[in-house]
Amino acid sequence: MDSTPLISNCDGGVSEKIIIDTDPGIDDSMALMMAFQTPNLEILGLTTTFGNVSTKDATRNALLLCEIAGRRGVPVAEGSSGPLKGGEPEIQDFIHGSDGLGNINLPPPKSKKVDISAAEFLVDKVSQYPGEISILALGPLTNLAMAIKKDSSFVTKVKRVVVLGGAFFALGNINPAAEANIYEDPEAADIVFTSGANIVVVGINITTQVKMSDDDLDELRQSAGRHAQFLSDVCKFYRDWHVKSDGIFLHDPVSFVALVRPDLFTYKKGVVRVETQGLCVGHTLMDQGLKKWNTDNPWTGYSPISVAWTVNVEEVLKYIKNVLMTP
Repeated sequence: MDSTPLISNCDGGVSEKIIIDTDPGIDDSMALMMAFQTPNLEILGLTTTFGNVSTKDATRNALLLCEIAGRRGVPVAEGSSGPLKGGEPEIQDFIHGSDGLGNINLPPPKSKKVDISAAEFLVDKVSQYPGEISILALGPLTNLAMAIKKDSSFVTKVKRVVVLGGAFFALGNINPAAEANIYEDPEAADIVFTSGANIVVVGINITTQVKMSDDDLDELRQSAGRHAQFLSDVCKFYRDWHVKSDGIFLHDPVSFVALVRPDLFTYKKGVVRVETQGLCVGHTLMDQGLKKWNTDNPWTGYSPISVAWTVNVEEVLKYIKNVLMTP
């Protein structure tokens, strides 16, 4: 894949249009604040999904984050309340707090969500700007799968989709087989990964390599970063959950860096399928193309996607800290 940075950090660069599909979430909040603080990045909207919190709470948090960032004009479209197959999602409130923002008890937002669904919003915007919009997907992929089912041309109109999800040749984080975002809606993930769209996946085998240490968190707290104090406050709950580690994982911020600085990663291409039933529901498995199969199999006939394979840990962490600590 092209590893040229998408976004110039210099004034006067070409603007990059993005939509962020999110379930904020503490590390989602960090990624969103990074996006709001990145020059020449035109955020067309946020679409919300379940995962770290319920979809309703994700919408509330997205609206709050827009207000805190001074970006109240960014549209927020609410998505599906559960996976494609139905049923109740498994909410990760033990990681992010009952409010998804570390239980800091913010007042309700003053702004309101838009009147159309997340899937409709995605289809409309991508149709309005064909070939120009990148999507950063930070939660379960239900909204994207619904957009694809709603409009088959969506996959040819979207510029790129960067997905936080999967655990490639590594243990999952919700059980040994699966990563949480994919596990929450495996059917949706399989639809997206086999859709033919330009997909980049950043799995937890990559994101768990980049951690913010206690010293880094102290540095953030003491910095003049525009939203450093807010993020320090919400990270306290997240850090307590990571009590046995030497810092916090930066899943969503790392995925944001993969969007704007793909040159800090290497990638392998292959067809990825998702297990949708049985013991290993949510398991992501890529055919690396190392063998020529004699017969067709469930990976045959689908377009390959790009899977992040290595990461420049030092430079990615440096990039994240630099953005978050910028006044």
